[in-house]
Amino acid sequence: MTDVSAPSELFQRIEASFLRQGMMQHLGARLLRVEPGCCEIALPHSELVSQQQGGFHGGAMGALADIAGGYAALTLVPLDSEVTTVEYKINFLASFKAGELRATGSVVRSGKRIIVTTAEVTHLAPDGKPTVCALMQQTIVPVPKTY
Repeated sequence: MTDVSAPSELFQRIEASFLRQGMMQHLGARLLRVEPGCCEIALPHSELVSQQQGGFHGGAMGALADIAGGYAALTLVPLDSEVTTVEYKINFLASFKAGELRATGSVVRSGKRIIVTTAEVTHLAPDGKPTVCALMQQTIVPVPKTY
């Protein structure tokens, strides 16, 4: 009988890279879901991710979206590869305090040299109400893995 709660090999691969990200670890981000072409990451509200008015900082929202999109891309490249962001464009739709952010990255098109992803950042209020607060489009390139 297979343990359905055990992380998949794909999840373990992405998690190994995610745990090497000092910024995400410092900010308290968590890897939630990994599937081929998809990745979801959570970031709780804290003083570490807030701007001067107490809401989530746009830089934290952008970083979360960038990383979710990047890991969605990483699920589709060879094991001896990593990925890096060439560019991204993000639209901020709303600002929120408290709760947590969840970024879901998805691959739109995966080529040998360029991978295009999107990420939707959703705010989960303390009562559980979800609201989309940012949308990102990103260009990724595969690079050799150096660790």
